[in-house]
This record gives sequence, C-alpha cells and structure tokens, in this order.
Amino acid sequence: MSSTLQTLDRGLLALEIVSEHKEGITIAGLAEQLGVHRAIAYRIVTTLEAHALLTRTPEGPVRLGAGITLLASRFEPQLHAVAQPLLKTLAKATRATAFVSIAQGKECVVTLVAEPDEGMLRVSYRVGSRHPLTQGAAGIAILAGRTPQDDDSPEVCQARAEGYSLTRGQLQRGAVGVASPIVTARLRAGIEACVGVVAMDDLDTERAIREVKASARQLVELIGQ
Repeated sequence: MSSTLQTLDRGLLALEIVSEHKEGITIAGLAEQLGVHRAIAYRIVTTLEAHALLTRTPEGPVRLGAGITLLASRFEPQLHAVAQPLLKTLAKATRATAFVSIAQGKECVVTLVAEPDEGMLRVSYRVGSRHPLTQGAAGIAILAGRTPQDDDSPEVCQARAEGYSLTRGQLQRGAVGVASPIVTARLRAGIEACVGVVAMDDLDTERAIREVKASARQLVELIGQ
C-alpha cells in the first residue's frame, strides 16, 4: 500500500513540471502532463498559487511564484549545516581546500569552504568567490547535473558520464579542481550545487576524485533524495 498522498504528490509534480518550462505552461498543458482532468489541474494551481508557489499571468501561462525563492533561501543554511562536517573530512582526506558551490544565474558561487590542516600551498578559494558556470570544475559539475542539452560542451558531457569534473589552470594558474554535482533522484526546482576540492599541481587526483564523488553521494543522502 502506498504511503504517499496523491493530491500532495500531484502538487509537487506540478511544481517540477512548471519549473521545466521557462516561458510558463498553460493549465491545459499541465493537466496533460499530470495525466489529470483540466479541472483538477486548475485546483492544484489555485492551491499552490495561494501559497505563492505558483503564479498565473494575465496571458494565461503558469509560472513559479516568489515563494519558491523563499524556500530555496531557507534550504541553503540547512545545506551548510549538513555539509560543513563533511567538508572538513574531505579537506583532511585530500589535503586540499574543500568547497560547496551553487549556481546563481550564469555564475558559480562558493558558499562554503573548509581548509586542510596540512599543506603549505593553498589555492585562494573564498566564500563569495564567483566565476562563469562554463569554467572551473565546480561550474562544469553543476552544468553536468542538469538535464542534457544539445549545446552542452564536451567537458560537461564527460563530467555527466563520469560523475565528476577535473580542470587544470582554468581559474588560477597551477590550480587543479575536482567537483561532483549534488544530484537528487528526481529533478526539482531549487538550488543547483556541487561539492569539490581545489589545490595546486601536487593534488592526488585519483584520491580526490574518489573522495569527492563519495562526498556528493553522502550529501544527497543527508539532504534527502
């Protein structure tokens, strides 16, 4: 016997469907994708609209509401709470600077950092540092966690296939970065993030890849699939 609530499940699925349509989606289109009558889709939209999770424009399309942004902003501190101890372990295991980065528009932004206790040379990677999503291991890893696109770069395609991105010298001369996307079992609207490490040329990349991928899996388990 299923332990899920059908109406709630449909509402959450509706949020996912709407999030995948940049220009919005009509109630008729939403009903078709949900596999329900248009009247049911209308009630779902009306309920979510009352909580600011969806909004309807005068032209008709349904889009995500401002309430989604509020929920996302509250998720980030929870992500930090569960990620901080894991990052410290990752930094120690790889002797490199460990980090969590998120996507903000077309940029990748560092939101959490843990430094190793050992190691003389460290890469300057501070909270708030940002760079284009198309550059660096972190940005490529986040792109790899998205739904495949026709214009994905070879680096993104490779990272998606292998579960990690490895770059050298893209953001800082002599720096090596390894990152894995934090991917849940089903796509959701919200924060796109990755976990990784960055160090100088002496980074043990085989160990870093192994530890980073394991950390990404642990974070998915901790924040929920």
